[in-house]
Amino acid sequence: MVETMTATAPDPGQAPGSSPLAEDAPLKLEVHDLSISYGGKPALVGVNLEIRKNEIFGIIGPANSGKTSFLKALNRMDMFNAGMQVTGDILFNGRNVRDWRNVYALRSRIGVVFPLPVGLPMTVYDNVALAPRLAGITAKAELDEIVERCLSRAALWDEVKDRLHSLGSLLSGGQQQRLTIARALSQEPELLMLDEFSIAVDPVTTMRIEDVLKELRHEMTIILVTNLTQQARRLADRTAFFLMGSCVEIGDTESLFTGDVADRRTADYIAGRFG
Repeated sequence: MVETMTATAPDPGQAPGSSPLAEDAPLKLEVHDLSISYGGKPALVGVNLEIRKNEIFGIIGPANSGKTSFLKALNRMDMFNAGMQVTGDILFNGRNVRDWRNVYALRSRIGVVFPLPVGLPMTVYDNVALAPRLAGITAKAELDEIVERCLSRAALWDEVKDRLHSLGSLLSGGQQQRLTIARALSQEPELLMLDEFSIAVDPVTTMRIEDVLKELRHEMTIILVTNLTQQARRLADRTAFFLMGSCVEIGDTESLFTGDVADRRTADYIAGRFG
């Protein structure tokens, strides 16, 4: 995919997401020796990394590098795939995700937005109100406030406020993607994972969502998997480069993009020489 949007250079010493990442911020996620395979075929091998609270953590790399498998393991989506085997430790707020007996409670704290919008067969309002209702919220006034807040945070409220009771599937592709973000936000997650959210979204809408993410970083931790390297540069505090099932390196995003890399393959990928 060719990216036509231009990046704005960050201020010296400042993270792209608009504020410096505190090096002493508490750890939100710790991954130790994570390996994933499908039917015995390795997809990801020996990944070790840490992600801090309120960090935007970018993950870049060509197709089939294990990026999506990594996200799936974080909130135990392997439960839906009998052939997916996961080994190693994933600690969320210091607790191993495998120790959560209520997996749905875990997923309410680790939200995910997939590459293509997956709208529920219900109205715009009900798409966003579903999770709060499942959490026991029934008062209409409270649900109305949640729906408006989440749609506003997803930069969608002004476009759909007069169509709340129309089917979400009738929205445009870009609107549906923002609806999935609003639905994820309605769970009030501590960690939000976005997997190639730009695939089905036009450049203008992509930039609007990026602005939303810059604001959300003050409220939650974000993992951004993207095939648009300049998107990682615009948003991520730190970036990991995945290649052929391995995490090649992790570094300060701007440093990686200005050539301060430990592995030449990272620079070659960022420069577009392969991938």
